[in-house]
Amino acid sequence: MKYRNQKKKYFSLASAGRTADIFIFGDITSWEWLESDVSSYTLARAVQDLDADQINVHINSYGGEVAEGLAICNSLKNHPARVRTVCDGFACSAASVVFMAGDERVMNPASLLMVHNAWTNASGNARELRKAADDLDVITSASVETYKARANLSDGELAELLDNETWITPADAVAWGFATEVLEEPQAETASQSARAAVFQALTTAEKPPAPPPPPRPEEKKDLSTFLSALTKGGKE
Repeated sequence: MKYRNQKKKYFSLASAGRTADIFIFGDITSWEWLESDVSSYTLARAVQDLDADQINVHINSYGGEVAEGLAICNSLKNHPARVRTVCDGFACSAASVVFMAGDERVMNPASLLMVHNAWTNASGNARELRKAADDLDVITSASVETYKARANLSDGELAELLDNETWITPADAVAWGFATEVLEEPQAETASQSARAAVFQALTTAEKPPAPPPPPRPEEKKDLSTFLSALTKGGKE
């Protein structure tokens, strides 16, 4: 099924039997301007209504608002179903927080996580700007708790990753506990997967042109010369 509000679809949700698939392929925001945008309000209602034993959450998102990402993560974790999050491209910022909701957290071989501290635009006097910085530290701490529940890093190591706005490969994601596995690349080839294989097969199995005849042996050359000489003499007589 497709979950929609009255005007437009904000994310894709499909269910088959006791398994549901959610696709978060856009920004995580409270302002749903684009069809691909996802809000916690819309998604949490859909998750709450799901009667499923397994929820697969596919993610390809640059992230968005911290509050929205935390709310989506918590709504998935609080659902009785087993949750499997899959990084299909990028799971950055708030999207990486949603990725942490999975009991199984799966990276595709060509995918990346990105973690960083919360940030904002601020204006005001010195006291107000100092408060804004302090507030950001507190907001970041909520995401940190989500990462700490999964990662096997020390507080200092995790803080360093966030301070450096770190892009995380699938191998590192598993090593550091952010992910539980990396999907294996498919090994079997099919005709539709490789045009190169089809061309190579056609070239190697094409009929070869016939080989040229071997050159005449010396005695054959001598016999031919004698024959031609006899013909010449006979013509003169």
